[in-house]
Amino acid sequence: MQLKHFLQFSDFCREEYEYLFERTRWIKQEFKQYRQYWPLTDRTLAMIFDKSSTRTRLSFEAGMHQLGGTAIYLSTSDTQLGRGEPVEDSARVISRMVDIIMIRTYEHGIIQRFADNSRVPVINGLTDEYHPCQIMSDIFTFIEHRGSITGKTVAWIGDSNNMCSTWLQAAEIFDFKVHVSTPPGYDIEPKHIGLKNTDHYEIFADPLNAVKDADLVTTDVWTSMGFEAETEQRKSDFAEFCVDSEMMALAKKDALFMHCLPAHRGEEVSADVIDGPQSVVWDEAENRLHTQKALMEYLLLGRIDEKNK
Repeated sequence: MQLKHFLQFSDFCREEYEYLFERTRWIKQEFKQYRQYWPLTDRTLAMIFDKSSTRTRLSFEAGMHQLGGTAIYLSTSDTQLGRGEPVEDSARVISRMVDIIMIRTYEHGIIQRFADNSRVPVINGLTDEYHPCQIMSDIFTFIEHRGSITGKTVAWIGDSNNMCSTWLQAAEIFDFKVHVSTPPGYDIEPKHIGLKNTDHYEIFADPLNAVKDADLVTTDVWTSMGFEAETEQRKSDFAEFCVDSEMMALAKKDALFMHCLPAHRGEEVSADVIDGPQSVVWDEAENRLHTQKALMEYLLLGRIDEKNK
């Protein structure tokens, strides 16, 4: 089986995602029925964290255990990585001792260098540039609630961060449109993201125009990890970019709201939206578990024949 990594959303094609979503549906069903499914017995996941985490650690650690494997937590502050050991050397050593690796770090170049020197699959648990596992969960959640996302409109309100960049990559693969509204000075960088053209996104200066007739409205914190020094400036810059009930009323009547969490009520989203009937954030968070189980199964075992589940 050929070695594959999952470092950004564009690493997989649509057909692979459709397979993964089929597997996710089945794996989630087994989980809900309390049926044991242990395809990864004797397999070990190393989780390397350079950033704090709740959902990423829990979903990967619990997911690996539920698949019959073992997960090991490594913090860069507790390893030689935190003392200046080259990323390349760490990759060569760690990948000889485990079967699959998830990394949550800052610069995307770090995880790319790690993957280039790894003998086992490497998964991006989040970098400053991309968050592919979250968008995989988000799209699966949309499909659960509303069916195919192809041809739909996603309104992204707020910072042009790793979530925004990954949504833009996903739009090209699944053929939907992203309405992007960010404050001046926080513009997207299409060439850096690797977008093929401008067919799948549109820029709006006014967030109220961006959400008009959207099928999904989504946002994220105004200040991502690593940018804490800019917090006060960002609160001022993003003041008009709070997703509230007035903004949601401009989207389609059955529009969904998503947020990757953690959320700051009263900043990027109002309490009545995130805790309201259009919000699916808790399903979205849970689906990190199920989609990542399908992802790890795929990276370690390849495609599973229906007869040999």
